[in-house]
Amino acid sequence: MSILQKILTLFRGTAHEAGQAVVDANALKILDQEIRDAGTELSRSKEELTKVMAQRQLQANRSKDRFAKKAEYETYIAGALRQGNEQLAREVAERLAAVENDLKNDEQAIASYDNSINQLKTAISATERKLARVKQQVDTVKATEAVQRAQTAVASRHSGANGKVTTALDSLERIQQRQAERGARLEAAAQLESEAGEGDLNKRLQAAGLLPESTSVDNILERFREKPVQQLSHEPLSLPAAEIKETDKVERKD
Repeated sequence: MSILQKILTLFRGTAHEAGQAVVDANALKILDQEIRDAGTELSRSKEELTKVMAQRQLQANRSKDRFAKKAEYETYIAGALRQGNEQLAREVAERLAAVENDLKNDEQAIASYDNSINQLKTAISATERKLARVKQQVDTVKATEAVQRAQTAVASRHSGANGKVTTALDSLERIQQRQAERGARLEAAAQLESEAGEGDLNKRLQAAGLLPESTSVDNILERFREKPVQQLSHEPLSLPAAEIKETDKVERKD
């Protein structure tokens, strides 16, 4: 198969699927139209039945006239024979033979009409019953379709509501997360600001000489530079009063 043939086959398949989709989407409309078409055909069949019945009646009327003419000719033949008029009786008998042949044809035609009428009546009755059943089934199908559409709409709205709730929860979670992050940043900034403020205050207090100086190598060397070494070595340490009293007691015991 060539590429062109495959493309044509693809187009036919696509057209078939598209057509089938349109048919499926409008199935109820198509079904209603088919029922209307069937009703129209049924009405035409009834019209044909009335025509056949009318033709049958006309044929029956003609046959009735012929029966009357047959009886008349028979009377004429009998009268001519009583008079001994053989020639006249023969002429009337020839006409009577034609009438009797017409009556046989009428009988066959009427039988054919009766057969056609019976067949049409049977077909029309069967079609009417079938069409009535189809209409009942269509009503059921329409009711089911309406219920299913309502259920689908409810399910769709419920699904949409669930989706909206889920989206709202996600948005709420993101907002809460941003608020938590913003709160943590504000807390960290406040802590940094507090630490920076305390450090600046300590620097100002130390500069004013209100904070005790920490012991360092530079401080120790500075003390030795300010006082002689001998005075520093013999200068008693300043001890608390309680510790001095305890020391005196120990020396007295000795």
